[in-house]
Amino acid sequence: MKVENCDVGFIGLGVMGKSMAERLRAAGAKMHVFTRTKKSAEEILSKGAIWYDDPASLAPNCKIIFTIVGYPQDVEETYFGEKGLLKTAKPGTIFADMTTSSPILAKKIYDEAKKKECFSVDAPVSGGDIGAKNGTLSIMAGGDESAFKELEPFFACMGKTWALQGGAGAGQHTKMANQIAVAANLFGTVEAVCYAEAAGLDPHKMLSAIGGGAAGSWQILNNGPKMLQKDFAPGFYIKHFLKDLNITLNVAKELKLHIPVLELAQNFFNKMNEEGYAEKGTQAIYEYYKTL
Repeated sequence: MKVENCDVGFIGLGVMGKSMAERLRAAGAKMHVFTRTKKSAEEILSKGAIWYDDPASLAPNCKIIFTIVGYPQDVEETYFGEKGLLKTAKPGTIFADMTTSSPILAKKIYDEAKKKECFSVDAPVSGGDIGAKNGTLSIMAGGDESAFKELEPFFACMGKTWALQGGAGAGQHTKMANQIAVAANLFGTVEAVCYAEAAGLDPHKMLSAIGGGAAGSWQILNNGPKMLQKDFAPGFYIKHFLKDLNITLNVAKELKLHIPVLELAQNFFNKMNEEGYAEKGTQAIYEYYKTL
């Protein structure tokens, strides 16, 4: 399916969704949008996107619908609520939920969509606000290969890499693995910065040096400099990262898998959340470290 002139629905115009929807619009898609706060949609509406008051009124006007909302309960409401997408979607509609959510919920959406002769792919993303703006997200998909192939030209507008990981829920499982690695890298980055400062090093030079070696990571290259600039604006909210950690540990429990390092990370971010850091970006872990 071609992006140009395709009727595309997009639900969720937050920190990442806004940029992702704009990239689809810029590629020629006819955008149909809904988000909880209409003000968030003002920019894309000024460029020709069509507004709807709820998912149900949006659904029948679109061939493909992307969703990226906050929490699993928001995903539930978007798809299964009284004014949800599955109430009114036409047969053949392809859904792509890009929210980081539960693999079980992804399978539920897939099964219910199939009953409506629709298709569903779970396609969570990694790369934060920078990746969303630059179109360099990593997209991890689960679902039928036929639906995935239809979505590939759209994924190409938003991401640098995209791959089908398996059946329904496999995209979410892959994102859980991603968040396990992110948590470890984030803690490694902040502790390296704090160590460099305590040792009297120039932390900027330190990050540049280790970023090109075995310690190199997205966190070192992106969040490390933000920590030093004391830029704690949310590219990815702490409250949403904590949500991801909670989902991951719940799924791990079902798999009878013990992940001790992630449990430490969850406890740490729980404390940050309780102490007023919820609306800041994950790099604000540096600010919190300075209080310890």
